[in-house]
Amino acid sequence: MRMMLHGKIHRATVTQADVDYIGSIAIDETLMDAAGIIEWEQVDVLDITNGARLTTYAIPAPAGSGMICPNGAAAHLVHPGDLVIIVAYEGVATADLASHRPNIVHVDAQNRIVDLARSDAELTQTIAAREGASR
Repeated sequence: MRMMLHGKIHRATVTQADVDYIGSIAIDETLMDAAGIIEWEQVDVLDITNGARLTTYAIPAPAGSGMICPNGAAAHLVHPGDLVIIVAYEGVATADLASHRPNIVHVDAQNRIVDLARSDAELTQTIAAREGASR
């Protein structure tokens, strides 16, 4: 088994942070579903703004809310307005590596889904095609 990316929410904007909540990161349920991340699943939060990296677990925030809210100790490292990447991994058998494709969710500044892809390369191609069409 190899630990492989299975879901990623790319460049989400942190909407709030709650030091007094017990722990976790609350994520808009629509984004969780699109990335294939489930409630209580371990996730890594990579803060693009300040370089902080942490491991916690996901809990759903109301669907369509755009909420990204680190709770507990994580709220000391990740702040409202920060851009983050939220990733989850899964064990994939060596025999299945060639067909493995993660769920990549690209969002806008309000954490609305802009693109869905099964790999970073597919997402890059989709964005390039869209930008080419708008010229």
